[in-house]
Amino acid sequence: MKTILVPSLLGVAAFILHAFALEDLSVPIVSVWPPGPEIFVGESVFLYCRMASNLSFAWTYLWYRHTSHAASTPNHRHSLYGDSYSITAVTKEDAGSYWCKAEQQESNLTSKAQVVLRVSEEAPPSLTLTPNTRQIFKGDNFSVQCPTSPKGWELKQLSPVHPNITTVDQRTPCPPPGGAVCPETSSNWSFEATSESSGLFWCEGVGGRSNSVNITVNYGNMLLRTPALPVHLGDEVVLFCQYRTERQKQATFFRDGMDIGTFNFFSSDGAVTLTIGGVKITDEGSYKCSSPDRKMESPESWLSVSPDRGSWKWFAVSSTIVLLCLIPLIVWIIHSRSQQMVCSRSCWPLTKGDVPSVPLPETKQDVTEVQWDLSWMEMTSLMDKQMYPGT
Repeated sequence: MKTILVPSLLGVAAFILHAFALEDLSVPIVSVWPPGPEIFVGESVFLYCRMASNLSFAWTYLWYRHTSHAASTPNHRHSLYGDSYSITAVTKEDAGSYWCKAEQQESNLTSKAQVVLRVSEEAPPSLTLTPNTRQIFKGDNFSVQCPTSPKGWELKQLSPVHPNITTVDQRTPCPPPGGAVCPETSSNWSFEATSESSGLFWCEGVGGRSNSVNITVNYGNMLLRTPALPVHLGDEVVLFCQYRTERQKQATFFRDGMDIGTFNFFSSDGAVTLTIGGVKITDEGSYKCSSPDRKMESPESWLSVSPDRGSWKWFAVSSTIVLLCLIPLIVWIIHSRSQQMVCSRSCWPLTKGDVPSVPLPETKQDVTEVQWDLSWMEMTSLMDKQMYPGT
C-alpha cells in the first residue's frame, strides 16, 4: 500500500504544480501595430493576442470592447480574425479599452488581457501609395513612397498571418561614413503583388513614423479600388470596379449593402468607374461592386471622409486676426461707457432749468430793442424823428 500511495501522492502534487504553472504562464499579451503611444486618425491598426507561454494547446480568442464581457459592436471598419483585431480608417470614437479573452477547453483555462488605444488627431508624415488603393490583384505592381526626410526612412511591413515586423529593405545608414551630408531624398519601394505582399505598411525614421495603410492582395475575379487614405470634404473621388480577366462595360455599386446603381462608364484601364463629386460625410461607408447578373462580386472596401484640415486652419487664423483687430475697439467702447457712468452732472453744461431765476434791472427800451418788432418802414420813420426832431 505504501509503495502505491507514495507515487499517487507524487502524481497529485505534480498535477497541482502543473496546473499552477499553466495558470501562471497562460497570460495573454495584446500588442498594437504600428507601435507607438498613439495611433492616428485615418490610418489602419492591427491588434494581436497571443499567449505568453509556449504551450501547445489550442486556444480560442474572443474580443471585447470597453469592458471585459460586452461583445464588440458590429462595425464595417472593425474586423475579427481569431487572434487578430483590425481597424480600418481609425476615428476618434475608436479610442478606448480593448479586451482579449483566451480560452482552452481541454485544460479549462480562461484568461484575458486589456490594451488601451489613444487616438491623435495630429497629422503624421504621410506615405504615398501608387495606385492609391487598399486592394490589388495578385501579380499587379504597386509602390510605397516614404515622406521626404533628411534622415531617411525604413519601410516596415506587418504580415496578417505572422505578426512580426519585417524591414522591407535596408538602406544606407544616414549619415554615411566619412561625415558626408545626407541628401533629402524620398525612399520608394516597388512590389509585384504576391501572397506575401498583404499586410500593414508604414515608414519609420529617427523622428517617429508615418501613417499606416493596410494592403490586401486579391485572388478573386473582381475588386473595388477606393482611396487608401482619407479624402477631404468637397473632393472629387473616383471608385474603380475592376474585372480580372473579362472586360465588362457595366457594374453595379453598393454602399453599406444598398444598391446605388449600375454604371457603364468605361475607363482606359478596363474598370467601370463611379465618380462622387463634392464628397460629403454621408458618402463615407463600405463600398463594393458586382457584375450586373450578381455572379461576380468584389470584397468590401472602406471610403473614409475627413474634414479639410487646411480649411480649418485658415478659418482659425482668419478668426484670430479679426479678433485682434476688434479688441482695441471693444476696449475703447468699454472705457468710454465707464467714463460716462463715473462723470457727475457737473461735467455737463448747465441747462436753462438749472440757472437760478434773478430779476434783471429795468432799463429804458432802446430803439434797437424795438426795431426787431417793427417793419422796415416803421423803423426808418422812428429813427428819423429821433435824429431830426420836428420832422
